[in-house]
Amino acid sequence: MRKTWLLTVFLFVPLLLAAKTTTIYHTSDVHGFFYPKNGQGGFAALAAVLKEGPQGYLLLDSGDFSNGTVETRNSKGLKGVQMMNRMSYDAATIGNHEFDFKGEGLAPLLANAQFAVLAANFFETATGKYPPSVLPYKIFDENGIKIAVIGLANREPTNPSKLYSYGKPLAALEKALKEVEEKEPNIVVVLVHDSLQDEKHGTQSYVGEIGRKFGGRVHVVLGGHAHNILQNKYIGGTLFVESGCNLQNVSRVSVETDDKTGKFVSAKSELIPLVIAQTGEDPDMKAYADSLREPGVDEVVGESPALFSRLPQRDDQQDAALNDWIADIILDYSGAQIAVHNNGGTRVDMQKGPVTKRDLIDIHPFDNTITLVNVDGRFLKKFIKKSFAPNSLYSYAGLTISYKQNKKGKIKDLEIFVNGQPVQNRKKYTLATNSYIAGGGSEGWMFKKIPAEYKKLAGDKTIRDLMEDALRNGPVKVPETGRIYRR
Repeated sequence: MRKTWLLTVFLFVPLLLAAKTTTIYHTSDVHGFFYPKNGQGGFAALAAVLKEGPQGYLLLDSGDFSNGTVETRNSKGLKGVQMMNRMSYDAATIGNHEFDFKGEGLAPLLANAQFAVLAANFFETATGKYPPSVLPYKIFDENGIKIAVIGLANREPTNPSKLYSYGKPLAALEKALKEVEEKEPNIVVVLVHDSLQDEKHGTQSYVGEIGRKFGGRVHVVLGGHAHNILQNKYIGGTLFVESGCNLQNVSRVSVETDDKTGKFVSAKSELIPLVIAQTGEDPDMKAYADSLREPGVDEVVGESPALFSRLPQRDDQQDAALNDWIADIILDYSGAQIAVHNNGGTRVDMQKGPVTKRDLIDIHPFDNTITLVNVDGRFLKKFIKKSFAPNSLYSYAGLTISYKQNKKGKIKDLEIFVNGQPVQNRKKYTLATNSYIAGGGSEGWMFKKIPAEYKKLAGDKTIRDLMEDALRNGPVKVPETGRIYRR
């Protein structure tokens, strides 16, 4: 028996020695969150993790690094790039929020990036070529292992620009793959600002097709955009990873290659929560991040009596306290019959206790004003029906929705009431929403069909101004949820 056990050990040890491990770290949708919130996150914690982990790694980001906090907003994204430069990121792709400062604001970000910006499907409209500082792919060498990283940009920028155009992502990937494969890489990674499952934006995703169509050729897909967390999901043998948002976590991907042939063997991922009590903080990175802090935004503007969650807390409801509160203050300000707030615009919860200007920027980093829109009941019904994906993309004030749900989770039998009365197809309603949605941005695409003469500005205050006013005039109360409920 002992001889058999020893023989097994001797046979197994060469198999272990024959594999070589390459480490890839991944972040996405950082949105300018340089610092920890509630004891978790931030670049100083990430730097500490990288120092303690395997050396000789790649650090990659799936985009949306240029806006979301006061530091990135006030610098038009440049501080986000500076932070990534200091962290020695190897590559990133282009997210939709890289266009928060319009098309003209993208070039300075690209020019200042000391990391590779990869987007095989992204072109200058005038030339049909890749913009300066943008590559379709880059091949890295880590400890003798050639890693090809191909980027795919998100095709729905927050501010569409005629300066740039997009190719179909799968066609762009096919073309890039053919070029990459001539260079015989050991590992192929796709870095994409889209998600395997994108309920957040109510859009169908092509991302899973990468595994189904290019399995065996693409080994790892690193995604983002929907703020999801996804680990060790395989399609066609390809590993899919998503790392959440706001730099609360980092994913560590370990890729095994055959030590003799260099061929890909396997890949697996691990989510590392950046909990300060566990990771610590790198002092040099902390000092650098602190040097980028914007002054004058840590003033307390009011008190939150409890946690205002941005996510529903009951299975039979689809609205949340923070989104309902924002919808309420929009309704009060505008004088409309209905207020519509897009849930995706609410980025973090409002914690119990003192609330600062920084907190409000973190909650809603956009400078959207309020627009009044005249609609009829027919539009309202269609808009609400299409907003379920299957979770509601919106929250409302002055309006309630009840629904049924079948075994597959599909929403059906909607009942919609405005101020307690059923919606009537031909009746006219005044609706208030933020200027981005009213202009047809993102999930507000139906508003593009409404003529400009049916829209007007409610005032010059932003949603963030309204939140600050409410807190200063306090006390604020946590609204009762149940405006969107299952029967």
